[in-house]
Amino acid sequence: MEWSAVANFIKPELLIVVAVCWVIGYVLKQTPRVPDWTIVYAVTVVAIIVVCIIQGFTAGSILQGVLCGAVAVYGNQLVKQTTKKSGEE
Repeated sequence: MEWSAVANFIKPELLIVVAVCWVIGYVLKQTPRVPDWTIVYAVTVVAIIVVCIIQGFTAGSILQGVLCGAVAVYGNQLVKQTTKKSGEE
């Protein structure tokens, strides 16, 4: 399954949550004391909380939050990997 298909599962009114998660992930990446491996978890937790605030606490809201967090992290990695110069690690 392609990630574009996963992105289609996100309700359109929650796309702002994806953007917020992207910004939060960027800020956490710039913070020296935050280990990189924790960023994906922090973004996902924030996404779940924000979606539950918007839509109420349901299983569907939790799933939408996980999808928003995942698409934000995937989108960041997609941009980062496509803009990385070849041979640069």
